[in-house]
Amino acid sequence: MRIPIIAGNWKLYKTVAEGRELVTGLLAGLGAVTDREVVVCPPYTALFPLGELLANTPIALGAQEVFSETQGAFTGAVAPQMLRDVGCTYVIVGHSERRQFFGDTDATVNRKLHAALAGGLRPIMCVGESKPQRDSGQAEPIVTAQVRGGLVNVSAEQLLNVVIAYEPIWAIGTGDTATAADAQAMHAAIRATLVELYGDEAAQTVRIQYGGSVKPDNVDELMSQPDIDGALVGGASLKADSFLRIIHFQ
Repeated sequence: MRIPIIAGNWKLYKTVAEGRELVTGLLAGLGAVTDREVVVCPPYTALFPLGELLANTPIALGAQEVFSETQGAFTGAVAPQMLRDVGCTYVIVGHSERRQFFGDTDATVNRKLHAALAGGLRPIMCVGESKPQRDSGQAEPIVTAQVRGGLVNVSAEQLLNVVIAYEPIWAIGTGDTATAADAQAMHAAIRATLVELYGDEAAQTVRIQYGGSVKPDNVDELMSQPDIDGALVGGASLKADSFLRIIHFQ
């Protein structure tokens, strides 16, 4: 049985003080959560203090990005072991905003994913299509190609520590959400790709999140789909009450 994973991607929001306030509110309202996993992914500057605050709590810490090398003359980069050092267990790789604004490709995502795994982190690998790609009927081949490209030379054993997040680009931060049926169809296509690559047994263990304007009023329907194993939440993760409602989906 796959344990659902709800992760909050804070993007370029929250100072350290604001992050502490948000995490304190989440911990106060979380209760006993044993049947789902919760992750928050603050900006780099807040990782160390929030790692201390979240130690020995039900909320795991994740980073929004990682570099593919462990050390060297790479100004501005952060290595996997540095993220582990401040308490991270997860890291997002390949988010569409990284692909769009920072030049990430399937090949660089693959290198970062390997670096994360080697450094003891669990990568959340993002895939997703643009509106023109969906409108032209290319959504499924685009997304499944990203899955294949990101998982090059990843073993079945390593796959156990990978989470895949399907985030249609046209739904990120726009208020538009894929219908539950459309999201399920793409999740099923992703899982079918994993079956081709790794076999059915391994593919059935992989958690596939949906991301893209996930809100308290649509999370229940999304999470009721058989291949949707969680959510990667943007704006709705920035307020404790809305993120808690998503965490406590029915």
